[in-house]
Amino acid sequence: MTTFATISLEELVGEAALLTRLDRKYLLPAAELPELLGRMPSGVRMLEIGGQRSFAYRSVYFDTAGLDSYHAAAHGRRRRFKVRIRSYLDTGLDFVEVKTRGARGTTVKERIRYEGDGSRLGPEGVEYAQSVLADAGIPADGLDFHPVMATYYRRTTLYVPATGSRVTVDSDLAWQLPDGSSTRMPDSVVVETKSARAASDVDRLLWSLGHRPCRISKYATGLAALRPDLPANKWHGVLRRHFTS
Repeated sequence: MTTFATISLEELVGEAALLTRLDRKYLLPAAELPELLGRMPSGVRMLEIGGQRSFAYRSVYFDTAGLDSYHAAAHGRRRRFKVRIRSYLDTGLDFVEVKTRGARGTTVKERIRYEGDGSRLGPEGVEYAQSVLADAGIPADGLDFHPVMATYYRRTTLYVPATGSRVTVDSDLAWQLPDGSSTRMPDSVVVETKSARAASDVDRLLWSLGHRPCRISKYATGLAALRPDLPANKWHGVLRRHFTS
C-alpha cells in the first residue's frame, strides 16, 4: 500500500469531524485500489492509532417491526434515517448513532457513548434515537427498535488537507442476520468521500479513473441481499455484481 504520512484521531476530529457532510460512495474492484491510492492528492494523511492503520468495525442496525428505515431507503424518501450501534473493535469504544438527511442531501450523524452488549439500544439509546429523529421531523414516539442485521468490515481513513475532507476505504465486508444467515463482498471495496462541499479532489480523481458514485447502503443493500422478499430494485446491479453467499 502507498505510504502516507499519518494523522492522529484527535487531529482528524479537529480538522475534519464532518458530522454534517456530503457523502459519495464508490464500489471498486479490490485489485484497482492500489492505483487509486497511488494517485491521491499531495499531502494526504492516513489515520493511525496505536501503530495501526486499518481498523475492525461492527455496526448493529436497528429498525422497526415494519422496517421503516429500510423502506425509506428503498423508496428514496426524503426523511430517511438509520439507527445503529457502531463498535470500534480494536479500541472497545461503542456508540449509538443516528443518521438523518439534512439540507441539500447532506448526511447528519449524531451519537452518544453506549454501554451494553449490542443486543439492544437500552432506555437511554431509545430515548436518544427518538429525540434525534423528532428533531429531524421524523415522528418517532412509540417506535420499537430491534436489532435487524450486523455488518463487519475493516476501514482505512484518509484526510485530504487541501479540501478538509475525508476518504474511507472499507474492505472485507460481511453481513449477518440474527438467525446466522450471512453474505460477503470479498472482491470489492467501498470508497466513500465525505466533504463539506459538492465534490472533493478525490471525487474528481475517481471520476477520471472511470468510477462513478453508486447506490449502496451498508444497511439497506446488505439486508436486501439477505432478504430477497424485500424490494431491492435500486440495488439489483450492485447485488448481482458484488455480493456472494
